[in-house]
Amino acid sequence: TAWPRLLGGLSLFLGTMAQQLKTVFARYNKGIALAAASTATAGITLLSPAAPSAKCDDVLHAPTLPWEHMGLLSSYDCASLRRGFQVYRQVCATCHSIERIHYRELVGVTHSTEELVEMASEVEVVDGPNDEGEMFERPAKLTDPLPRPYENEEQGRLANGGAYPPDLSLMVKARHSGQDYLFSLLTGYCDPPAGKDVMPGLYYNPYFPGGMIAMPPPLNDDGVEYEDGTPATISQQARDVVQFLNWCAEPEADGRKKDAFTYMMVLGMTALVTGYYKRFRWSILKTRSISYVK
Repeated sequence: TAWPRLLGGLSLFLGTMAQQLKTVFARYNKGIALAAASTATAGITLLSPAAPSAKCDDVLHAPTLPWEHMGLLSSYDCASLRRGFQVYRQVCATCHSIERIHYRELVGVTHSTEELVEMASEVEVVDGPNDEGEMFERPAKLTDPLPRPYENEEQGRLANGGAYPPDLSLMVKARHSGQDYLFSLLTGYCDPPAGKDVMPGLYYNPYFPGGMIAMPPPLNDDGVEYEDGTPATISQQARDVVQFLNWCAEPEADGRKKDAFTYMMVLGMTALVTGYYKRFRWSILKTRSISYVK
């Protein structure tokens, strides 16, 4: 019919427009280019047919979960972030990295300065070159990023049967329904349905596209021992580590909310003062009486 072809033509037009906007406006104003390209991309998403993964019966969509820190005036739970960092260090860090976060950024969020200095000193990092032109190892400092489990991608693939564990710094932003998806993925391992064969080295998870994932179930009940005595159930560990990963993707979220609240208060006061000033200045004209005399 003509309707699908019309939608396809509009999608092609918006895609071309997005590329042209990026090329033309980027040299003048990156903010304008990004906004225009984002608008065109949103139009493509609305007009394009649904993605194949959305129609696949083997994929479950993550339910919407009540994350407390997503409120307009809510902040991260630092106790949960500390537990999530513990889960990452003891479980996730064996395969995954968080390269965009440095030890210094965790100060006052998960641990104190003294705790992080001691924690970093336990890690050896390669630095240099020294005065002799050679690389050397030294204890990590607060300015160093969190350590990587593998030196390069090839080493990571060799250790995981060809699958490369992705970096988790922006994983919440890189997946649709970020936090909900990651929580469902971590807690969604189960036995495959009858008649579905699972290849060796893969595990069944209905929330993963295709249902087969190379990562074994990472969490177990009492897999970690929380310092504050919180029961380390699978759902509790998943909640804590997902909240920590969300902080890694948006460490500035709390500050942004504070700034937005301040800006709104200032704008509100400005609107009141402007309204009063307008009424004051116009009151003379609005209350005057004009008489016409012959």
